[in-house]
Amino acid sequence: MASPPSLLPSAGDDDESQREVYEQLRQLVSTYPTVPSGLDTPYYRHPDGWYTFLPAMVSVMVAQRHFTARDTDIIIATFPKCGTTWLKALLFATVHRDGGGAGGVEDDAALAQLRARNPHQLVPFLEIQVYVRDRAPDLSSLPAPRLLATHIPRPSLPASVAISGCKVVYMCRDPKDCLVSLWHFLDAQRPEPRGDVGEDFRLFCDGVSLVGPYWDHVLAYWRWHVERPGQVLFMTYEELSGDTLGQLRRLAEFVGRPFTGEERAARVDEAIVKACSFESLAGAEVNRSGTIELMEEPMRNAEFFRRGVVGGWPNYLSPEMATRIDEITESKFRGSGLVLPTMMTM
Repeated sequence: MASPPSLLPSAGDDDESQREVYEQLRQLVSTYPTVPSGLDTPYYRHPDGWYTFLPAMVSVMVAQRHFTARDTDIIIATFPKCGTTWLKALLFATVHRDGGGAGGVEDDAALAQLRARNPHQLVPFLEIQVYVRDRAPDLSSLPAPRLLATHIPRPSLPASVAISGCKVVYMCRDPKDCLVSLWHFLDAQRPEPRGDVGEDFRLFCDGVSLVGPYWDHVLAYWRWHVERPGQVLFMTYEELSGDTLGQLRRLAEFVGRPFTGEERAARVDEAIVKACSFESLAGAEVNRSGTIELMEEPMRNAEFFRRGVVGGWPNYLSPEMATRIDEITESKFRGSGLVLPTMMTM
């Protein structure tokens, strides 16, 4: 199988009118309220009530204007640090699998791609990889299915995503593990790492975090799933960790690429689970030493592979912190019908 066409902007996509749009939006966003982020630059508050850095917010607005979804698109949506990299790998391998032909599943071209490229290169983010560098690339000529990802909160998604009927795969995670993972990720970007989660905990509980509040982000996609279960699949990191094979089959069914009886007999689905495991992805040379550009800044691929475990939060959060997050979660989700796997033991 040939490499899928790149969805990332190229030099040919650049023109003066696009730069003007970005500049106008930068000026607009600069008027929005700001709050400290704990990094060198503040968070800006979007009119829809969520927070992020100025360049990312501008890119979200460009995507709203320029991205036209198709009914064959498949879009992964997540809150940051909820297993996005893992889900991207699983989706890419499932959609583009070819079984390896005569060479068997080990020669599957999609799995070969995962050994050579980081999942974020194969399933790029709309707002931090596609609509960047003052460009609004034309994606209309790309073949179906286009695999894309986003952290954009539901109220600010490009309108065409809902209208098109394209498939949306949403995955969330226990907010305590999410907070710890997000803290590690952001702390690595600080000139002087804090080494303590206390301030990030306070901000998180106040709803001030990347594309937060966390609870609003999750609930909006959950309600969309309840309303349109055929369009929006709702998954949790904990369920994917506990039954990866079962959840992979559920994902494949949802995106219209169910595993056939022959494929199950040949253990194609099991091979995908193995190839996309934390150990396999983290151990790939491209993820040990490579880099990828996000929001125009190079990041080491290794930063996306820290531990990949469920329930690691007690190593960083006090019992009082955990209780506070659990209380907020129970209060926010009450009456919605959403019960995360970890809430069942609260």
